[in-house]
Amino acid sequence: MPNPLPTRRHVLAGLSAAALPAIVSPTAFAATGPSLRALAAEKGILFGSALSARISEAPYLDILKAECGLIVPENELKVYVISSQPDRFNFAPGDAIASFARDNGMKMRGHTLLWNKVEFMPKWLLDIDFGSNPAREAERYLRDYIKRVCTHYGDQIISWDVVNETIDPKTGEIRDTPFTKALGFDCIRIAFEAAREYAPKAQLVYNDYMSWERGNETHRKGVLKLLETLRAKNVPVDGFGIQSHIGNDGHIKEAQHEQWRAFIDGAVGMNYKLLITEFDVNDKDLPTDTAARDAGVAAAAKDYLDLMFSYKQLDQFLCWGMSDNHSWLQGWTPRTDKTPQRPTPYDAQYRPKPLRDAIAAALKAAPKR
Repeated sequence: MPNPLPTRRHVLAGLSAAALPAIVSPTAFAATGPSLRALAAEKGILFGSALSARISEAPYLDILKAECGLIVPENELKVYVISSQPDRFNFAPGDAIASFARDNGMKMRGHTLLWNKVEFMPKWLLDIDFGSNPAREAERYLRDYIKRVCTHYGDQIISWDVVNETIDPKTGEIRDTPFTKALGFDCIRIAFEAAREYAPKAQLVYNDYMSWERGNETHRKGVLKLLETLRAKNVPVDGFGIQSHIGNDGHIKEAQHEQWRAFIDGAVGMNYKLLITEFDVNDKDLPTDTAARDAGVAAAAKDYLDLMFSYKQLDQFLCWGMSDNHSWLQGWTPRTDKTPQRPTPYDAQYRPKPLRDAIAAALKAAPKR
């Protein structure tokens, strides 16, 4: 989902190159039974979470170590971090997360090589002048940038969100950006071709935030059209990343099960692998009462995950954060009653919640891949 620059991006200025600790204090949470990582592995699914390099709390890192086999940097591999200025590349924040993953035996995803949305491009890139031959120069820039990023991390990154959120949910068409102005659809093709060249062993993914709630019909139609075009033009795309920010418009009770299943059927019918890349549950329209809210979040999650896990093409599942105090939703969609959102498997005191139980139950009920 779109990451709000005022509430998420401002923290990036303070990210340091210091590696996240590989050894932390004894676990400070009390989840019972097998880890989510183990439950997922039994079904052939990799379970993991996003992680920000600014997080250093030992209890939170304990949870990641215990529960996750896969890590994705939350913001650190986005262009506004890596290349906030032209001809300058800052890999230090991403390297900190890469070191944490490597030191703790976790695999790593990359997010994202081309976030084709103007709100999340640095100003210098929005104002870029591609000269008298804009198609040639835009292609040169894209290939060079993707080469630098992919070769920096090499084979450690097993899966890349190559292109992110390029479909306008209001129109169902590809967004208008400096790259589409210069290249049209070819900017999407070039990004995937460059990623295949410079990350030949990685899974290449198109990632977007269309959802199963009412109101997403145009977005879903546009994404399916894009996936069809990618296949028709033999663009090297392996997987379809479904962000899965459930209820992000604050309407978790308005799921369109039949329409959503038809949408997923369309994607897997084109031989795409499926990934849940950014899972959480927005509780904005649920009651203030904590128990009632947690129950509603857990029920919505179980409903969604049972459907998604029924597809054996789905083999990666990542939460967008593991504890409420580190969720982007606190700043993106605050509740009208001013209470913190409770969108993740653990609360702000790092205690497991009914959402974790719902995830575990869905994994136990899932067929093996």
